[in-house]
This record gives sequence, structure tokens and C-alpha cells, in this order.
Amino acid sequence: MTIRVLLVDDDRAVREALGQTLELADLDPILAGSYVAAKDHIAPDFDGVVVTDIRMPGRDGFHLLERAREVDPDLPVILLTGEGDIPMAVRAMERGAHAFLEKPCAPAELVAAVKRALGLRAEVLAARRARAASVAGDAARRMLVGRSAQAEAMRERVRAIARASAEALVCGPPGSGTSKVAEVIHLMSASARAPFVKRAGAGLDEAALRAAFEEAEGGTLYLDEITALPPGTQYALLDRLEGGGARPRVIGGSTRDPGAEAEAGRLNPELYWRLDLMRVTIPALRERPDDIPVLFRHYVAQACEQANLPMPEIGPELLARLMARDWPGNARALTSVAMRVAMGLDPGLDAPQQDAGAPGLTEQLARVERSLLIEALRRHAGHATRTAEALKLPRKTFYDKLARHDLRPEDYRRD
Repeated sequence: MTIRVLLVDDDRAVREALGQTLELADLDPILAGSYVAAKDHIAPDFDGVVVTDIRMPGRDGFHLLERAREVDPDLPVILLTGEGDIPMAVRAMERGAHAFLEKPCAPAELVAAVKRALGLRAEVLAARRARAASVAGDAARRMLVGRSAQAEAMRERVRAIARASAEALVCGPPGSGTSKVAEVIHLMSASARAPFVKRAGAGLDEAALRAAFEEAEGGTLYLDEITALPPGTQYALLDRLEGGGARPRVIGGSTRDPGAEAEAGRLNPELYWRLDLMRVTIPALRERPDDIPVLFRHYVAQACEQANLPMPEIGPELLARLMARDWPGNARALTSVAMRVAMGLDPGLDAPQQDAGAPGLTEQLARVERSLLIEALRRHAGHATRTAEALKLPRKTFYDKLARHDLRPEDYRRD
């Protein structure tokens, strides 16, 4: 159980007496005489609780409660109240206070209330650490960036394929990152510590295939553009897959429809069915516009880190221009723009798109509006009132827009 207690009271004698009570109970009080002295101790990772008097000069206990709720809604705040402050304390509890104690309070009552709050805080922080450890060990979450339903479905599919040991196919449009998805499958598999070997399918002869199998022994062999394998190499690969014995797992990648390629005779049908035991398909960017701002910021941050450059400001105007495009080059094209922005160059988005299937003005505006709503909800942790105020929208208009875009503020509240 955590033992720290931030104790705030402007009356020095009361503050020291309460602090001594907590020390005698083997607790660790941090004493503060004002809001200003206390506020910097409040952080999302503060491993204790707050006990504060309501009536203080300047910013009072209500302000400290509001500060705690903004920083961490799960941080317990216990209010100390005089007899006439009880109605105020009740209102404060409606705003999220954990409990209140009437002054003067008995030492046993204070210690019991604090220990109950500390127990709750310990459970919350333990759950957060468990979630953080889970995410840290989840390569799909770390490496496959996106917040759309399509991105989450892709991550779930990758996790399922990683748990299996069978061959697999990774398909997606050009520039979507099939090799990266294959690597994530490897990293989440039981053979993650073994080699991950990549080879281009085009021009790969039987000798090179044999060498690749040896290099990837115990791990994963990824064959990019599997449909471009020469016919003789396709037969040799099928023989190896059907021969049994110890060998690496094989994952094929393709930006074409492998089923259609098999029907057309360019891919051995038996090899196709062998590899297609499990398949993950990477959705095109045009199918998940909500992911474009997230991916773009991620790519810019990566470029800045690699080049030791400061992170530039990415405003809504640039995001709107990004989301208005159809991105036939997918992640690869978006990465190129991100690198230009990271280096302070013009993003090069003025050239007209050639894709006749690009979204119209109405759809473009809807995409941008939805993205701005999501960004604001995330920035204000799902707090509807603050989000509406930041966007300068009347409350009814704000909720109408949320409904139109199927957004719920509670989905953006931080744990």
C-alpha cells in the first residue's frame, strides 16, 4: 500500500498536528500551507492521496479539488470542513471529492479515512501499471499506429496470427507496409527472439531461397511480393513447406490479389492455398481517414527524433489538407510528406491528385470536421463542456455534431 499523503491547511498549528497524527500511523505526510505550495505535488503518477482544508486564503480547497480532477480524476481528495462548511463539502463531493471530515476530527477517524483512500489509490495505480506493461509488450499497439475501427481490427488479426504457427499472407495496397506488419507478427510470436529475414520475391532463385531458409532457421522468413516469385522457386518453396521437419515460418506479402494471381496462373494454386491459411489485410488510408492525423504526427515525430530536430507545430489547416487527399501511395507517401514537414520544407500538397475516385468536397469537409472533433476530445480528455468551449460551439450544436459523426466523449476519457 502506498503511504504518501499531501496535507494542505493554512493553519500551521493544525497542519503540524495532523501531520504528526499521520506520522504516528506510519504514513508519510507532505505538508503544504496553500494551493500554490500544494499544486506542483499533484501529478498523474502521485502515489498517495490529498487531504485539504476547504477554507484557505487565495485559492481554496475547491480550487485544489478542481486541479486534482483535471490532472487525475482518480486521485482521491479528502476535504476537511468546519461545521458551517458541510453543505459546501457535499457539493464538492458531487464534483468528485472522495470524502470529507468535519474539523476537529479524531486521529483514528482521520487515519482510517486516509488508509481507505490509499487502498483505492493503490488499486488504481496497480491497474494502470498492468495496462502499461501490457501495452509495452504489445508490438501491434506500439508499431501499428491508428485509432480507427479498421486499424484495431487489423491489430486483433495480427495478434491472432502471431499466436498460431502456420504460414500466413499479408496483403495491402502499394505503400501500406506489408513487411512491417509481417515483422510485428514475428515479434509477437513464440519465435520472436529468433531471426526475422526478409527477401524480395522477384528474381529469388532456388539457391537464394535455400540460403534464406537457413538464415531464418527457428524464426520467420518474409517473402515480399510472393506473386513475383519465379515459377521454379514457387515449386521449391511449396516442397519445403510440405516437407515437414524444422524450418522457419513463412509469411508472404502481396500488394496484388493473390487469389486472382493464382487464377491467372501467375501464382501456384497449391502454394497460394498453403500460404492463405491465415491472412491479414491492411486497409488503405482512404478507407480510414481518422488515422491520417495520428499517423502523420507519428511519422513527423519519428523523423524529428532521427534527425535530432525540434517537433514542428502541426495545425488544423495542414491536417485538413492531408485528410482531403486520397493517398494512393498510402503510408509510404504520407511518410514522405512527414519528412518534408520535419525538415521545415513545403509539404508539397499543392499538386492536383490524379485519382478520379478522390473524395468530393462534402466528404472532405466531413472528414476534417470529424478529425478536429476527435483531436479536441482527446486534448480535453473527453470532457464535453471544455471541448465545446474550446471549439466555440453552442452545447446543442456540439452534441449534434458528435451524433452526426458517431462520437462519444466517454471514449476519450483517460484512464
